[in-house]
Amino acid sequence: MKESLHDARNELKRVDHQIYVSLKYTRTVDVLMNTINRMIDAYNCLIDSLLKYAVEKNLRPAEHIPTTPLERGNLVKELFQEEIVQRNMELYFLLRKIVKTEPKKEQEFRRHVTLRTIVEGEEVTIDIDKATEYYNQIKEFYEWVERKINE
Repeated sequence: MKESLHDARNELKRVDHQIYVSLKYTRTVDVLMNTINRMIDAYNCLIDSLLKYAVEKNLRPAEHIPTTPLERGNLVKELFQEEIVQRNMELYFLLRKIVKTEPKKEQEFRRHVTLRTIVEGEEVTIDIDKATEYYNQIKEFYEWVERKINE
């Protein structure tokens, strides 16, 4: 449980570096996509921590923990009804959908580098500011998970 939390912290350090250093100097959609992948990895570690916590607190037997990321995310949404969990699981699902699409690249090598893609019939745009917003949301979720586990 704490090992997964430690892994999540390390992934968040990598996301931080990519947003504040790599994107600042390269400004490409490829770096933006890599940042999104790192965010997904951080979420996977946080979900793992919460599911281990649920097993430890007898909220769910270990043999009933799913193996696929989508089912694991849905189980976390079901077990933890707090608004921060619901919001972050929705972001997790959105990021996973974005990675599976073929994004359009706009204004590469400029401050307003933008990734545009279609997810479920709606256009999604991610730029450096949006990635920073997502990062801050994940950081807040990490702190919530850390407090929850250390109760």
